[in-house]
Amino acid sequence: MTHSTLGPAPATGRRPAGRGALVIGGGLAGTAAALELADAGLRVTLVEGRPRLGGLAFSFHRSSPAGELTIDNGQHVHLRCCTAYQWFLDRVGAARLAPLQGRLDIPVLDAQGRSGRRLGRLRRTALPVPLHLSRSLAAYPHLSLAERAQVGRAALALGRLDPQDPALDGVDFAGWLRRHGQSPRAVEALWDLVGVATLNATAPNASLGLAAMVFKTGLLSRPDAADIGWARAPLGELHHTHAHRALDAAGVTTELRTRVTAVTRTPEGRWSVALAGRPGDEPPAEADGADVLVLAVPQREAHALLPDGALKDPGKLLRIGTAPILNLHVIYDRTVLRRPFFAAIGSPVQWVFDRTDASGLRDAPGAGDSQYLAVSQSAAYDDIDRPVAELRDRYLPELERLLPVARGAAVRDFFVTRERTATFAPVPGVGRLRPSAPTDAPGLYLAGAWTATGWPATMEGAVRSGLSAARAALSHLGRPHVNSLLAPGGETPKEAA
Repeated sequence: MTHSTLGPAPATGRRPAGRGALVIGGGLAGTAAALELADAGLRVTLVEGRPRLGGLAFSFHRSSPAGELTIDNGQHVHLRCCTAYQWFLDRVGAARLAPLQGRLDIPVLDAQGRSGRRLGRLRRTALPVPLHLSRSLAAYPHLSLAERAQVGRAALALGRLDPQDPALDGVDFAGWLRRHGQSPRAVEALWDLVGVATLNATAPNASLGLAAMVFKTGLLSRPDAADIGWARAPLGELHHTHAHRALDAAGVTTELRTRVTAVTRTPEGRWSVALAGRPGDEPPAEADGADVLVLAVPQREAHALLPDGALKDPGKLLRIGTAPILNLHVIYDRTVLRRPFFAAIGSPVQWVFDRTDASGLRDAPGAGDSQYLAVSQSAAYDDIDRPVAELRDRYLPELERLLPVARGAAVRDFFVTRERTATFAPVPGVGRLRPSAPTDAPGLYLAGAWTATGWPATMEGAVRSGLSAARAALSHLGRPHVNSLLAPGGETPKEAA
């Protein structure tokens, strides 16, 4: 059974009277903001230029030689400490589709087997922090005994840092690791193994502040904080179909295939937008006058739409760089991987996930024993523009090195998805460029993972930004609303992923 990702959502919601809000952008940030504003009783319209919700975490259909499949544009994961994203999943009724591991367990394959053992594991126990990782680190075969001891000392030092200290923003993570005795092997086999996947940057290109936030929150805040979750259904099922239904039920008017070309403030102090992509249609009511407007689009689009005076230095938005993510999709004629995922070192391959069930391949006619693997390559500057044939020649032999069973398997399909501007680049100094949600224009708010959430560009950061913008907007309207999900470390009584 394949999962539908683009089906229509039923229009069952209410349409409250009173204050109006307009949200531009239907990614996770915009959808979260719209839901939060609607839940507070506002009349909300969400406008999205694409034919779907979900932003850069979406699905599409592909006619493959192995069958009709539903493909995620990229592999996305979340952690138990990601409380805002779990709120989003709960709010749209999709939490069951993206469960968490019962306990952190990352299989790590060394393609070169330099330790004599190809497989190592990073996993936790139920002991308190930092002892929860001590047994795993002590037995981690990809580092020497001396390297393991130095890693432990660096982790304790990292735990003493304050990620919100502005001084850390301008320091590169690699330099800090060198000063704390971390060898190149330790960086490859541990720090970058986690950091590249969460920051979309290697240690030399990552702000110490953001790196400290990731490691301190994920590994050093509570024993279960880094337990991994991922969607067992296509992302479009979660971020479009379920989200659209939730928006409808909340009374939000959702306008897809509708592009905003200009934002203006009326003499009465309300917000108006010019729209494209709606030939012959009447614009939504809020297009002609909303009390608050949330701009939840990428930073360059936000810069183009911002009215004069909204930010003191709008040019900062253009100085927030971007980082690419490449995903390679490989369908073999047999099962070559018997675990849900693994991470790799000693190879250009980073993380590999089994997407056979989620894509619908398992039940596709004629699929047989075929298996679909998604290879997720973060910070893929060297590969993002390589032709598919070159990527095939580069990565299929690497997968065979990591998975010997693949050497005798036939490749039924190989294709690539590229997100050249997948995230903002978390380079040293980026914190000084990221704006907060409120602007200098009353009633206008910014949302997006690139805003000042304190988090790197993750699904968690996107949802947090939408909630922050909604909270600020409600305060502007005299409806103060404090969401405990927005505590810097994600502390909240509600368990989350």
